[in-house]
Amino acid sequence: MSEWETVVGLEVHVELATKTKLFSHAPNRFGDAPNTNITPVCLGLPGSLPVLNRRAVELAMTVGLALGCDIRPSVFHRKNYFYPDMPKDYQVSQYDRPICVDGSLNLPNGTRIGIERAHLEEDAGKTTHLGGEDGRIHGADQALVDYNRAGVPLLEIVSQPDIRSAEDARAYVEELRAILIAVQASEARLEEGSMRVDANVSVRPAGSQELRTRCEIKNLNSLRSLQRAVSYEAQRHIGLYEAGAEPSQETRHWSEDGRTHTLRSKEEANDYRYFPEPDLVLLNPDAAWIKEIADTMPELPAQKRDRLIDVASVDLETAATIVNRGMSQLLISAVDEGADPRRAVTHIIQNLAIDGADELDPAHFVELVQMEESGDLTATQTKQVLGEMVTTGLDPGSIAQNLGFESMESEQLDALVDAAIEENSEAWEKFCEGEDKVQGVFVGAVMKASKGQADGKAVAAILKQRRG
Repeated sequence: MSEWETVVGLEVHVELATKTKLFSHAPNRFGDAPNTNITPVCLGLPGSLPVLNRRAVELAMTVGLALGCDIRPSVFHRKNYFYPDMPKDYQVSQYDRPICVDGSLNLPNGTRIGIERAHLEEDAGKTTHLGGEDGRIHGADQALVDYNRAGVPLLEIVSQPDIRSAEDARAYVEELRAILIAVQASEARLEEGSMRVDANVSVRPAGSQELRTRCEIKNLNSLRSLQRAVSYEAQRHIGLYEAGAEPSQETRHWSEDGRTHTLRSKEEANDYRYFPEPDLVLLNPDAAWIKEIADTMPELPAQKRDRLIDVASVDLETAATIVNRGMSQLLISAVDEGADPRRAVTHIIQNLAIDGADELDPAHFVELVQMEESGDLTATQTKQVLGEMVTTGLDPGSIAQNLGFESMESEQLDALVDAAIEENSEAWEKFCEGEDKVQGVFVGAVMKASKGQADGKAVAAILKQRRG
């Protein structure tokens, strides 16, 4: 791979979080019974006319501003193609005059990825093929079409070919997803299809600036699939070049067996016969509207990471993990209220990777950290209480009392340590000779005897005091 450089550009399709579709009053909801959220506009029936959804435009501009794009006057076009999931036989999309242009996204590792454009368009329906493999048309004997998704507002975000590895491709989508969720533009659930990724992959000799033949991998619906597909396709191109051949420009499908497969030759713009949508006028947001959206922009993931690094003295990787879990405000609130940053971070990283953790009461979390710090709870007890806090919403004091967690008297702890030493005399001799690794024998024995109520650090301190 050192002789070759991977070149990746990503097209990310995001369903916007509107109540209704892009051009009709039909509900924009996932999971409803097939073909229930439709209107004559969704089906392209004669005489039906589109009316643009104002909220979809606001969300598109919000995402554009979050990515540093210019917001420009835009025009909707008809993109003509013929599939059963598009009943009009064309898709309304923005072509040569998109609403958002010339932005960028910075990865957590500092790499800058250019954003060419982000444009509005309507989603197609969903075709399900039955009887074949992997739900594909090849080998299928039936096809079912659901038009609930037809007309749902999409924002297609197109990157520059600035991505140089499968790992950075994954990091780009992770960061973009975090931004979309932060500005509440989309739920961005890959598993539900509200965020879908197409990857354009090519390779070139290291040090070259040329853009060679690319292949597009369609509809990648997980971060793992994206990373694996980009890696595989790059290696496939390298193998072709080194064998004296070259790839054909085409659209390919990723299969979870670890390979890409040819779908069709890659379409060009003239294949779609674009022309301006005659039923929609120029979309030209004024400066006041753009400023109104910019003034209400929430804190973005990169800003949250910087604040965590400053407030809690965490490294970039830890900050990114906390932000991606939606728990940055919990940590900041806890530190502001006097919680030990190190302990708070440890709990968030190690013990709060569970459903419902992002709804934890910050005041209760601070109280718990302080109870552990003061010795009222052991580390084991703290972890158990924390789990109950997420499940029940109760305060840690009440939970600890209900579970019977009380700090041990020093006399009790001394007696348990003495008993552990007596029961493990050979280990004690080794410990006295300086073999600290056997300390765990005594700590484990005391923890077992106390049913987890002993403080491991206190046990270790007593052991070292006994050794002298």
